[in-house]
Amino acid sequence: MRIVHVANAYTPRSGGIRTTVHALGHGYRCAGHEFVLVVPGPRAGDEDLPWGRRVTIPGPRVPGSGGYRVLADLRRVRAALDALDPDRLEVSDRLTLRGLGRWATAAGVPSIVIAHERVDGILRAFTPLGARAAQQAADRHNATTADCFDRVVTTTAFAAQEFARIGVPTDHVPLGVDLEQFRPANRAPTDGVPLLVLCSRLSREKRPDLAIEALRVLHRGGFPARLVIAGSGPLTASLRRRARGLPVQLVGHLADRASVADLLGAADVVLAPGPVETFGLAALEALACGTPVVAASTSAVAELVTGAAGRRARPEPPALAAAIAALLAVPKEQRRNAARARAELFPWSRTTDTMLALHGLTAPDSGHRRAQPAAQG
Repeated sequence: MRIVHVANAYTPRSGGIRTTVHALGHGYRCAGHEFVLVVPGPRAGDEDLPWGRRVTIPGPRVPGSGGYRVLADLRRVRAALDALDPDRLEVSDRLTLRGLGRWATAAGVPSIVIAHERVDGILRAFTPLGARAAQQAADRHNATTADCFDRVVTTTAFAAQEFARIGVPTDHVPLGVDLEQFRPANRAPTDGVPLLVLCSRLSREKRPDLAIEALRVLHRGGFPARLVIAGSGPLTASLRRRARGLPVQLVGHLADRASVADLLGAADVVLAPGPVETFGLAALEALACGTPVVAASTSAVAELVTGAAGRRARPEPPALAAAIAALLAVPKEQRRNAARARAELFPWSRTTDTMLALHGLTAPDSGHRRAQPAAQG
């Protein structure tokens, strides 16, 4: 079968989407299927790569996004799909690409939209809408989006909530982690000062500023720690200014996955402060390296951190600082073993097997479940 996946938010420096679609393509190919990824870029291209075929369609830059491009010309995307003649369609975008569900219906191609984000969270982060208005707008948008596709896939209960409240069932498919590349390793001796790491896109909705402010709270309380921030984005310059006077190092985007694994494994605590993070692959990769995570209690990452594997806290500097201190008080071996054990529940093989089952291409995976909408009222 030929499975075509269309995605925005895909660049050489993007994180979660890029990692996810490459892992899906690898899994589909290993199962004997053909995988084609369609993404925006500066120029047209067609490449055969180890994980699949990548078709690039020229798309404009999104202002203020730090380099993201968008598939804005749906006529050109539909023409590409006509030429590719997919047996199954996956779409990783609910904004510019949701009309592709109608193309799939007309073509008789089963379709899945993957909800990688919370629309209500994005609206609150980037518009002046209050909580109620953002929810109402998101509900209208999600209802019409779900009508376009055969299935809606969500990676966490957090992501599924905004569909559940409008009575739309979703398929729960957790993302995974490369347990071989991201694994505990011998750590170099340190000077005894705890190392905190934030590995994130440096954009507004991710709230990287909270990591710096939590470090400031720790220092004011006499708790020594240092922070390394890995990632790039539109907030880079403002974060450098905010971090003045604190032991903070911004190392930029780490293109080499081995370097990412080394940094996450060297950390004492990895921070995931984004209040509307829908999954948080960097947090799962940290757990796989044996590094516990402090996550915003309002985000999906809170579902990953259980027991000694991490702590949840309100996305506010004092609460995050308190959670960091509490986590570091747990014996090191206990918290690192708990982190690795938690990550081992999320191999990429489970993700790809479950997606193939949804496509009707394999027997259902034991880890799959259909999430039903909550009672209305």
